[in-house]
Amino acid sequence: MARAGARARVAALVRRLAPGGSAAAQVDAAHALHCLCFDERRVREYVRACGGIAALVGLLAPGGPPAVLEQAAAALACLCHMDTQNQDSMRECGGVAALVALLAPGGSADVQTQAAAALANLCMGSAESQNADSQDAVRECGGVAALVALLAPGAAPAVRARAAAALGNLGIMNAGCQDSVRAAGGVAALVALLAPGGTDAVHEHAAAALGNLCFESIENKDCVREAGGVPALVGLLAPGRSDAVREHAAGALCEACTDNPRNQDRVRACGGVAALVHLLAPGGAAAAQERAAAALATLCTDNARNGKSVRECGGVAALVGLLARGGPDDVCGMASSALQSLCCEDSEQGEGGARDVAAALVGLLAPSGSAAAHEQAAQALLELCIDSAQTKDAVRECGGVAALVALLAPGRSAAVLERAAGALCNLCAGSALNNDCVRECGGIAALLALLAPAYPVAVHESAAAALTNLTRECQPSRDAVRACGGVAALEGLLACTSSATARERAAAALYNLERSLRVASEMG
Repeated sequence: MARAGARARVAALVRRLAPGGSAAAQVDAAHALHCLCFDERRVREYVRACGGIAALVGLLAPGGPPAVLEQAAAALACLCHMDTQNQDSMRECGGVAALVALLAPGGSADVQTQAAAALANLCMGSAESQNADSQDAVRECGGVAALVALLAPGAAPAVRARAAAALGNLGIMNAGCQDSVRAAGGVAALVALLAPGGTDAVHEHAAAALGNLCFESIENKDCVREAGGVPALVGLLAPGRSDAVREHAAGALCEACTDNPRNQDRVRACGGVAALVHLLAPGGAAAAQERAAAALATLCTDNARNGKSVRECGGVAALVGLLARGGPDDVCGMASSALQSLCCEDSEQGEGGARDVAAALVGLLAPSGSAAAHEQAAQALLELCIDSAQTKDAVRECGGVAALVALLAPGRSAAVLERAAGALCNLCAGSALNNDCVRECGGIAALLALLAPAYPVAVHESAAAALTNLTRECQPSRDAVRACGGVAALEGLLACTSSATARERAAAALYNLERSLRVASEMG
C-alpha cells in the first residue's frame, strides 16, 4: 500500500508539471518531487516511469519564470545523482542542451547554480564510474565554455562553486573533456578560484576539479603549474582550513605531481612537503590524511630531494604514526605506499630512507604495542620487502626478523599472524642472511605451528609461503624444518585444507625438502 501510494503521489505531481499550468503549481510540484527523491532510489524510478524527467526538462524553456527554472533544475539534479538510468533519460530528453542554455550570461544566479549542479550530477555516473556519454554531450552542447564563463570574478560564490564542480566531473577520466576545459581557459580560471578570500565551497570544488583534470593529463599538470596552481594548492593545506578543502587540495597536488618531476620540485620549493606532513598529525580527518599520504608517496617517487625533505620534516614518524594508530585501511595503505617510496633504491638517499623507515616500523612491533599497530606495521613491512634487497637488509639490521618471529606466538590475532608470516616470507625471498636469521630466531618452529588445523586458511597460506622460501635454497633451513616435524605438518596441511593456495604452497615446500634429499642421495 505504501509503495502504491508513493507511485500515485509521484504521478499526481508529474501531472502538475504539464504545460499550461500555473507557475506556482509547477514550482510546488517540482519542489515536492525534489524532496521525495532525496535519498529515495525507488521514488526516483517512479518519477522516471511516470514521465517526470521529460516533464521537468520541458519546464526549462528559456524565458520561463526563474522560480520554475530553479526548482525544475534542482529536481533534475537530485534525480540524476548517482543514478545512471535517470542520467541517460535526462540526456535523451534533451536535458543537456536545456541546462546549458540556463548558464547564459545575465541569467538568475539561483537558476545558474541549480543548472550547474544538475550538469555536475549528470556527468558523475555511479559510484563505479563516470557517465562518459553525458560528459561528451555537455561538451558538444557548448557546456564547457558556458561553465568556464561562470568562474569569472563577480559571479556569486554558489555559482562559481557549482560550475567548478561540474567542470571537475566533466574531467573524470575523459581526456576529450580535460583538453576542452584547458582550451577554454578553465584550468587557469580554476586556479584563480583558489586565491585567498574565496569561500570554502569554492576552494573545495576548484581543488577537486583540478585534481580530476590533471588525472593522466601531462598538459593539464603543466598548465596548473604555469598558472600558479602549486603554491595556491599548498596554501589551502594550512591549519584552519576545512577538512574538505585540505583533502581536495592534497588530492590535487597528488595528481598534479604524478609523473611530473617539475611539479614535484615546485611543491617542495613552496613548502608543500611540510604542509602535507602536518596533515598527518593525530586528530586529523581520515580522508585528508589519506590524500596527504598519497601525495607524499607521489612526491617521493624517483625524487631523492623530496625523500630527504620528507624525512627532515618528520614525515617518517608521521606516516608510521598513522599505522600505529590503526586507522582506516585506506589511510594505512597510503601511508605504507609513502613509506615504500621513501625506501626506493633508485634514490641517492634510498639507503638512509630504508634505514629510517625500517627502524620506525620495527619499533611498532614491540611487545608493548597494540594489536592494531602490530598488524599495520607487519603489513607495511610485508609490502616494503617485496622487491627491495636494501630494505630487507635494513629490517634485519634493525631487529625486525626477531620482532616478526615474536609476533607468531600463540594468542595473537589471525590478522597479526597472517601479516607477520607474510612479512617473513618476503624478507627471506632471495636473502640468505634473512633466511639464517629467521632460523636462528626460532622462526621455523613458529611457522610450522601455524599449519595446525585450528588456524584460519589465510594464516596457513602465509606460513606455508614463508616455509617455501626458507627451504628453497638453504640446506640448514631444510634440515631444521625436518627436525621440527615439518614434513608431517606440511603433509597434514595438504590433507586437510580447503585452500588451493595453501595446498600449492605446502606442496612447494615439500618439493624443496624432497629435492634436497634426492640431490644428496645422488651426490652420495
